[in-house]
Amino acid sequence: MQATTMTSASILRSSHVENTAAKRHIEGGTGISPADLAVDSSALLQGQKAVSISHNGSMYRLQATKLGKLILTK
Repeated sequence: MQATTMTSASILRSSHVENTAAKRHIEGGTGISPADLAVDSSALLQGQKAVSISHNGSMYRLQATKLGKLILTK
């Protein structure tokens, strides 16, 4: 099985996060809530069972199991 490598920009483009959500004022500050930054796993996996993720110079593998759970390994 071949893993797909995606950039963070392509992940955000393919996610369903609205640009206006990022501009919303969050109570108690002007930050972005975790729900606004959520990326659906189907946007990451794009029909594949596994993808490679580059983070801080290391490669990780995100894999979906048959039971619908996610496994992240280095």
